[in-house]
Amino acid sequence: MILVAILFISILLSLFWGQADALITLVHFEHLSPMQSIILWELRFPRVLATILVGAGLAVSGVAMQALFRNPLAEPGFVGISAGAALGAVLMIVLGPLFWIGYGVGYNSAWLALGAFAMAFLVTVLLHRLSTQKGQTQVGFMLLAGVALNAFSAALTGLLVTLSDDQQLRSVIFWMMGSFSSVQMSDVLLLCSVISLGLAGLWRLASQMDVYLLGEETSQQMGYDPQPLKSQIMWLSALMVGVSVALVGVISFVGLIVPHIMRLWFGVGHRELIVASSLGGAILLTIADWAARLFISPAELPIGLLMALIGAPFFLIMLINKRQGL
Repeated sequence: MILVAILFISILLSLFWGQADALITLVHFEHLSPMQSIILWELRFPRVLATILVGAGLAVSGVAMQALFRNPLAEPGFVGISAGAALGAVLMIVLGPLFWIGYGVGYNSAWLALGAFAMAFLVTVLLHRLSTQKGQTQVGFMLLAGVALNAFSAALTGLLVTLSDDQQLRSVIFWMMGSFSSVQMSDVLLLCSVISLGLAGLWRLASQMDVYLLGEETSQQMGYDPQPLKSQIMWLSALMVGVSVALVGVISFVGLIVPHIMRLWFGVGHRELIVASSLGGAILLTIADWAARLFISPAELPIGLLMALIGAPFFLIMLINKRQGL
């Protein structure tokens, strides 16, 4: 209930407080000016819905990835999954028209989401294969493999940028630092359908993830086959990360910060942790996006940059505490 109340307050702040204040609408909705109506319903409302959905999806993806690797340091942005999703979206922007331009079809949000999901899933599978040996995840190797996959995806993205024309270049820049400024209701509908599917699917697997944390042999002894579980975690996580990256760009560290905090409050049981993390991720991104609009007003700070500024020190603190056994 506390998380729901905080989320409600963050939604009100994001809707009614910005560069062009619309605080009067809290009391007098019937007296909205045409400009206030545009600001509230066409600009801020879809944006707030998107921050809620993306925040929930990224946070729960972090929970799922940490269960898959049995390590709290796994996070979609840090281990290369978000970078892979961005590469898939950029591939669709730059190279996609070469394949379907003859059919008179241009890229749209669905095509970008499809490309991002495919690459995110590929990176997830590759990362799991590289860092897992005899059913045990080698944490150090996982982090190193994630760094390598991040660098490789970024290099390929840079190569595609050099091959793009001016119009494609402007579209690609959107993915470099992350932003909700261009979100429309059609994007929100796509996010809602995909994120809802991912959240429901992972919540259904909560009890299996609890057992999987004890090890693959224990899971088999208790009647759970870990292979289907791992496959479902990978494709559901890649699906949510892919569509999020395709529509708003790369936003890192949400899947690291939120699950860590929620475990301190709610424990390690995934049924409660998934619900709490979805609310926590929605709160974090809603407040971060609201702050990003106000920090350097009238300009806007890219939310991906803001989350990196917050998340990188948090990650270092986690590493230090882990080394000291805290």
